[in-house]
Amino acid sequence: MTDALQGPDAPTGSHFGRRTFLASAAAAVAATPVSVAGTAQATEPLADGRTPTPGRGSVGRLLAVPEPDRGVPWIRSALQVAVALELATIPAYLCGWWSVKDRDSEAARLIRRIVGDEMYHLGAVSNLLVAVGGRPRISDAAPVYPGPLPGGVRTGVTVYLSGLTKSFVHDVMMAIEAPEVPLAQGLDNSLSIGLFYGELQRAFRTAAPELSTRGQLFQHIGSDVLRPVENLDDVDRVMEIIKEQGEGTASSPSDTFEDDHPAHYYAFSEIYHGRRLRRTGDRWEYTGEPVPFPEARPMAPVPAGGWPNPPEHVLGLLQRFDDIYSTTLDFLDRAWETGDDRALGAAIHAMRGLEAPAVELMETEIPGGGGTYGPAFRPLPARRAT
Repeated sequence: MTDALQGPDAPTGSHFGRRTFLASAAAAVAATPVSVAGTAQATEPLADGRTPTPGRGSVGRLLAVPEPDRGVPWIRSALQVAVALELATIPAYLCGWWSVKDRDSEAARLIRRIVGDEMYHLGAVSNLLVAVGGRPRISDAAPVYPGPLPGGVRTGVTVYLSGLTKSFVHDVMMAIEAPEVPLAQGLDNSLSIGLFYGELQRAFRTAAPELSTRGQLFQHIGSDVLRPVENLDDVDRVMEIIKEQGEGTASSPSDTFEDDHPAHYYAFSEIYHGRRLRRTGDRWEYTGEPVPFPEARPMAPVPAGGWPNPPEHVLGLLQRFDDIYSTTLDFLDRAWETGDDRALGAAIHAMRGLEAPAVELMETEIPGGGGTYGPAFRPLPARRAT
């Protein structure tokens, strides 16, 4: 975990900017669409003219609120959903990364960078929530796996914990990051993370709330620097980074993005297809340098309710892992409750201790076959109540 938080290596062989390759990427992804069940329709138009409405998810209900009513309370509610969304992705991506045996492989390097990005996103939306007078409830937001994404985003996607397999890359990693822009069939009517952030960005511009830097944190996380948000330009900058790092953008091909990394969806797609995304004439296709699918520890998907009747050794490892995970969440809550950068540093330090028991679990065979164990990311009930 240390490397993912302190500055992962850039993927090798990257000759394109993030904005550059996204404008024509439809041809590359249409061959392997990510299936997203369910649609949503709304009465309140979104920024792009579409009208997805409230389903049962909190994001749908938030987006159904008329724009004039999206003031500071609405922004705080939306940002707490954003905290839950960002937190939900990290355990799944960590399991995929920890399972890869060769950490120098291209796939491992891509996933490691994305873990760092997601940690930055969690920090950024937490800073934004503090800026408008709220406080992120991170322990309360810890999800249960397997389960849906928080807020009703990407209806039909089940996020589960597993070692890296092609189906895990496609059904979890790519499905979480699937773009708002309908690059793949079946995505244009679904509530995406990017669409949600776009509406949140729009609410900030409309409400123009007063922002306070008191209690916001500063920290180097991954390849980004978490900084206090001081004004609406800072809000726009943070939101654009989150959207572009995740789903990418359909901006002009003449634009470039400063870090020259593919957005998460396309990085995961490169792992899935086994090739870099490259331009062929006026099209973008997965025909570039090889991205070999790595050898991975065969962690089986964690079942609902956790591992049934695990051996004593496995139970000890699971408890050790969950204790460290609970401590990490506690430190994160404390960091933004007190505005203490040291507490955030302590959370990062605690996270480094998760990898050892996770890998040991992934190397312990399940009796009767079917793969190996893995962490379940189940916060201790007593910790979550404090």
